[in-house]
Amino acid sequence: MTDNAGQERDRVDPADDDVDDADAADATGTDAADATGADATDAAAEARDDADADATAAAGTDAGDAGGGSVPGPDVGADVPEDVAKYDRFQKMERAEYDRVNEFLRERTYVTAREWAIARLCADFRTETGVEMTKIGENLPRLVPFMTDTYTPQAVNQARASFEEKVRKAGATFLYGAMCGFFTAEDLDDTMYEVTEVAKFLLEVEGVDLAVEEELEAEDKISSVMRDVREASAEVRGEEVKCPECGHVHEPE
Repeated sequence: MTDNAGQERDRVDPADDDVDDADAADATGTDAADATGADATDAAAEARDDADADATAAAGTDAGDAGGGSVPGPDVGADVPEDVAKYDRFQKMERAEYDRVNEFLRERTYVTAREWAIARLCADFRTETGVEMTKIGENLPRLVPFMTDTYTPQAVNQARASFEEKVRKAGATFLYGAMCGFFTAEDLDDTMYEVTEVAKFLLEVEGVDLAVEEELEAEDKISSVMRDVREASAEVRGEEVKCPECGHVHEPE
């Protein structure tokens, strides 16, 4: 994503993000309806609702919000807070363009590039009294190379809320898939491997150095937890019975 970025960096207004979000959401809603046999109209309407929510988060505006979600870029001569000047979380993406980052995430996750970047910043600039949303918004282009405009505190907060909501929905979807018996244990292992690789890549892009031993340990823990989830859900559904003495699993009569 970094080496092949274009020589020219297009300025991306937060509102432009949501044109792509709307297209992606509409396409997702349509594909999902076709794949499942659900009513296409209802799916498309739901997708548009999600896109509208993203649009509000990006613009950071409503009828009474005069400031807008973005304001002109930062004054290069302005004083920069020390922690902002030292922040180098996304430096591996120095030449990346927003659209390419957004496309990469859209293909592998539910979140946009805007939501990913702001969620990371909210975690890093958290204090005892809360998140420094004003500092994040005012210095967004300095903190994240592929973000080219500053944000209002309201827009930062809305992007963070959108990220949290998508994580909860994705988590519920995945956990249901693991518990409903649709996937075998091997299927779950394959799925966990794939999603773990994507998550590790994003962490590495952010500048986190993951040792091989730490990666293997994390994967083992995740696999162990997923096996426990599957066994517990099977017992709840009454599909398998495990002997407490020998551990043999058999089908209930």
